[in-house]
Amino acid sequence: MSLIPSFFGTGRRTNVFDPFSLDVWDPFETALSFPRSEVSSETAAIANTRIDWKETPEAHVFKADLPGLKKEEVKVEIEEGRVLQISGQRTKEKEDKNDKWHRVERSSGSFLRRFRLPENAKVNEVKAAMENGVLTVTVPKEEVKKPDVKPVQITG
Repeated sequence: MSLIPSFFGTGRRTNVFDPFSLDVWDPFETALSFPRSEVSSETAAIANTRIDWKETPEAHVFKADLPGLKKEEVKVEIEEGRVLQISGQRTKEKEDKNDKWHRVERSSGSFLRRFRLPENAKVNEVKAAMENGVLTVTVPKEEVKKPDVKPVQITG
């Protein structure tokens, strides 16, 4: 599993066994795109959506920093059976013709992140909660059954 993106071609990884293969954002692709334009500021909204994924003994837990967004502006979906998709949109502030902007650093636009879930994920029991601008998605894991070991008596 390569975590280093390719500089040749699209850089999109397509290995179906790689949980990061459907990750939409490539930091090298956006960092090398010049000049800055309206399109790249929308890309910045995607790039600024940082998501942590940790695995505990009971679940896979995803945490996304989404400051300023309401839970109604965020969607959490399971696609194609095992792909977790987190998306939403930050809207631009309304501009008044009398306003004079000195700096615009906050990103706006759509964001979309996808993660291929492992086989042990219970996709029918996914839960999501939003608190203080942090989205937490919990995907419970199936219990790993220990194989039944039956001792065999040795005679003779």
